[in-house]
Amino acid sequence: MMRRVCSAATTTSLLVLLAITSDTTAFLASHRQEKNSFALKMSEETHFLSKIELGPPDAILGIAADFRECTSPDKVNVCVGAYRDSDGKPWVLPSVKAAEGKMLEDPSQNKEYAPIIGDSKYVDLALEFAYGKNHGLPLAGVQTLSGTGACRIGGEFLSRFLPKGTKIYVPNPTWGNHIKIFDNCGLDVQRYRYYSRATNGLDLGGMKADIFNAPEGSVILLHACAHNPTGCDPTHEQWAEISDLIKQKKLHVFFDSAYQGFASGDAEADAFALRYFVEQGHKVLLAQSFAKNFGLYGERCGTLSVLCHNDDEKEKVLSQLKLIIRPMYSSPPIHGSSIVKTVLSDEDLSKQYYSECSLMASRIKDMRNLLVEKLKDAGSSHDWSHITSQIGMFAFTGMSKEMCDELTDKYYIFLTKDGRISLAGLNDKNVEYVAKAIHSVTDGKDIREVKKVESVTIHGG
Repeated sequence: MMRRVCSAATTTSLLVLLAITSDTTAFLASHRQEKNSFALKMSEETHFLSKIELGPPDAILGIAADFRECTSPDKVNVCVGAYRDSDGKPWVLPSVKAAEGKMLEDPSQNKEYAPIIGDSKYVDLALEFAYGKNHGLPLAGVQTLSGTGACRIGGEFLSRFLPKGTKIYVPNPTWGNHIKIFDNCGLDVQRYRYYSRATNGLDLGGMKADIFNAPEGSVILLHACAHNPTGCDPTHEQWAEISDLIKQKKLHVFFDSAYQGFASGDAEADAFALRYFVEQGHKVLLAQSFAKNFGLYGERCGTLSVLCHNDDEKEKVLSQLKLIIRPMYSSPPIHGSSIVKTVLSDEDLSKQYYSECSLMASRIKDMRNLLVEKLKDAGSSHDWSHITSQIGMFAFTGMSKEMCDELTDKYYIFLTKDGRISLAGLNDKNVEYVAKAIHSVTDGKDIREVKKVESVTIHGG
């Protein structure tokens, strides 16, 4: 009997002990959770990641994202600078497809790393495309991640070897990324007047005045052809004036060539400015891209070249470009460059490519003319001749930010806020709708800045 009582007492004690232990464990777990939560909160509040602010969307790619999210059946994308066919679809050039087929059948093709400077055969062909066959120039050339990478490497090179605080002058307006790229390189980014919104044309007087006032040794960035965003290029005679002034002022020239062949349909004609400056003795830098003219947007295929005085100087410059590239991305991708190399080294494919490039340029030109025609049909009384006189992928319409906002908010037409439209986004199915919408937001309003256009005199040259 006594044994049963003791056993019952023991069991009760054990149960009480278990209950106490369980409560204690729960309490301790809760305490640890609260302590960890407090510590985590304190860690979040003090950690550098918690202080990072949300960055603004890219001015162009952000608009493209808004377009994708829009559910309106009437939506039109005239924002991003990428070619579309007459059905509004991306177009892979048949010559590019043929080159890829040829590459697949080539047993020597592999996926090994490229050298730091890239595929030297591709670089040679790319520079012949730009400077002309058998150019015989001492060019330090490297393969880059399209034109953006070429500008970045070129900007870094200039920042390292020109005096600290050197200014680089870019046109106003210019491709928005130019400013960010060269600023990140440590160059002092300035603007020179380029386009007059009062005339919707080239402001040659303002451009020359600003170049004249640039300090000796500054860098002048020039768009080789099909200026982005305006589509407004100097004439051959105006290029000659610009060249003379830059030479007189002892300035450095950096060309950005993103549209050779795509601008007029003739790659040789589009190379005029670059080749003229070389003939005149300028030691140029050239950022070259094959995104637009070969349709290789996602392949990130380009070059940077520096024209040197001799082969010894060329090797030294090349060695420094390697030192910039190696810790940055080590070596470039090879697929896009292999496509360009295959096309430009094959006579038949090259001939086919030139024909296809001309076809793209011709469709863009047709859309220019058709847009202006449809604007007139819609009842617009504005003079839209600046659109047909421009060249390349874009039309700089003269529309204000408010007009652009209304086009997007009311008509679901997505474009940049400066009034630039990508003509590649237009086709026979949507151009009338776009024209009527543009007429609606511009009717009775100015598409030119209303201000006195002052003449500019350059003293001393």
